[in-house]
Amino acid sequence: MLNVESITCIKQERCLFENLSFELKSGEIMQLEGPNGAGKTSLLRIVAGFTRPEQGRRLWFGEDVAKNEDDFLGELLFIGHKTGVNTQLSAIENIQFWQQTHGYPHSIDYYNLLAQLGLVGLEDVPVRMLSAGQQRRVALARLWVSDAKLWMLDEPFTAVDKKGVTLLQQQFFKQLARGGSILLTSHQDLTEQFQNLKTVTLEYRF
Repeated sequence: MLNVESITCIKQERCLFENLSFELKSGEIMQLEGPNGAGKTSLLRIVAGFTRPEQGRRLWFGEDVAKNEDDFLGELLFIGHKTGVNTQLSAIENIQFWQQTHGYPHSIDYYNLLAQLGLVGLEDVPVRMLSAGQQRRVALARLWVSDAKLWMLDEPFTAVDKKGVTLLQQQFFKQLARGGSILLTSHQDLTEQFQNLKTVTLEYRF
């Protein structure tokens, strides 16, 4: 599904990684590991196309992403450190907005979904009035809405309790079962057993 070939990243005159290559197949999950500053988020952003590497390329189903980036982005769901939610809207309004902008059917039980995410009673409250952790959960609701083939998640378990972490990983299983793939960073190990788990470990380079 995704091939990363000979990627090199230099930031502030420091080489974070060089000639890095890996592949991610349908139904596989890959965890990027390493200490702070090793380049996990930088790698994720390069693969997503938000920043450009010094060298290297990305292939999506065998085709160079640079030649048709719109197709790749149309199959990508990226959730980074910033929540990407509209704080003036409620949780339900945010979900409805994502559905509308991506053409997803409006067939979700919003209240049940947000109840699973620990937002009972807060469904219609403007997101700006929620805590940082609650806003994070509103952002993660996209995992229940999206049918993107590739999920890219930067520290998805941040501010999420143990029950929420388990719930998210159950959603990971569903993504993999339908032939999707997941690329994520996390400082904590996955608590569920994923048979198709790969890891890429980055070292801090001086």
